[in-house]
Amino acid sequence: MNVIEELKKRELLYAVTDDSLEKVMENEKVTFYLGADPTGDSLHVGHLVTYLVARRLSKHGHQPILLVGGGTGQIGDPSGKNTERPLQSTETIKQNVEKISAQVRKILPDALVVNNYDWLKEYDLCSFLRDIGKHFNLNQMLAKDSVQSRLASGISFTEFTYQIIQSLDFWELYRNNNCTLQLGGQDQWGNITAGLELIRKKEGANAKAYGLVIPLITKKDGSKFGKSEGGAVWLDPEKTSPYAFYQYWINLEDDEAMLRLKQFTDYSFEDLDKIEKDMAETPHLRHAQKALAKAMTLLVHKEKGLESAMNITEALFKNKIDTLSANEIEMAFEGLPTTNVGNSHPLVDALIETGLSSSKREARTMIKQNAVSVNGDKVKDVDATIDKSDALHSTYTVLRRGKKHYALIRHS
Repeated sequence: MNVIEELKKRELLYAVTDDSLEKVMENEKVTFYLGADPTGDSLHVGHLVTYLVARRLSKHGHQPILLVGGGTGQIGDPSGKNTERPLQSTETIKQNVEKISAQVRKILPDALVVNNYDWLKEYDLCSFLRDIGKHFNLNQMLAKDSVQSRLASGISFTEFTYQIIQSLDFWELYRNNNCTLQLGGQDQWGNITAGLELIRKKEGANAKAYGLVIPLITKKDGSKFGKSEGGAVWLDPEKTSPYAFYQYWINLEDDEAMLRLKQFTDYSFEDLDKIEKDMAETPHLRHAQKALAKAMTLLVHKEKGLESAMNITEALFKNKIDTLSANEIEMAFEGLPTTNVGNSHPLVDALIETGLSSSKREARTMIKQNAVSVNGDKVKDVDATIDKSDALHSTYTVLRRGKKHYALIRHS
């Protein structure tokens, strides 16, 4: 099975600019590129699909180039945006370039990484207009979807010229790196075709270059993929811990988990059929979610991150909080109700302060009903205190009400 056939079967191909691309990629090793604009300091899981398709192409022997937009990041891509992006400082963009490059290298370790600022800085205004701008027709530029969608609300000249800059990137890589394919999401179709047109005008009608676009990944309700109740699910472990990252995939619904398993992982179609059969027979075991969470966490956070995520999951399931390291406790209870206390504190008061109980009467009732645990142990004494001497790692006390409601006490 060639790579185009595989992309189709995995529901990862939206369109190609030339049907001959399949035969080209079957018979030749193609150099291709995909871009990342450093508009933030981290990618999130909504960005992942393009890099995972690039990884799949790379495994078929094609050579990836990651273009990090140190130059275009100063301009802003209007594609998929309803309003103008805020401009960022050069220093911020430089820091974002470094962080995003490091994240993508984990997924595409064999990629050549380039920064388009390296060639864009060489153009002065007159040479840019004469050598590049003259090849772009204003009517064609206005007809692009990324521009049309913004005409009513307004688009600056800066963002309007983005398609010219991205086209220049494709041409630069074509002539200097023999790059003949640009990979992107379906919202990049207009920018990619503009780049192909520039290559033909600069290199001649016989120049061969292609575009391949991936379908927009959305949830069943049409909203953006990669969001959780707490916001975006980031690849940066400082913004989304490996445990929270793992839990995002674990909590997907069955049908979406199967689809993402097919699209995002290297599971063979035979293995996917087996997992789907297991899901039908024993859905409560969440076969697809577990396989997906493990594969994605291993890819993004490597063995150490996966080990921590699974340690926390196992400890919470078996109520063995005391087996967790201090860092794992922080990860496990990130974003949950937390309060700081001194050496000793009444348990009833702690339940109220963390929101696990609304009143002392309710707190006492819960304790009497054996519904409260402290560091994994049931407590039945309504006069019990939380003592620093009993804290995990001399710092943490974990409260649990019922089976699912947790809170964290930090001892100062």
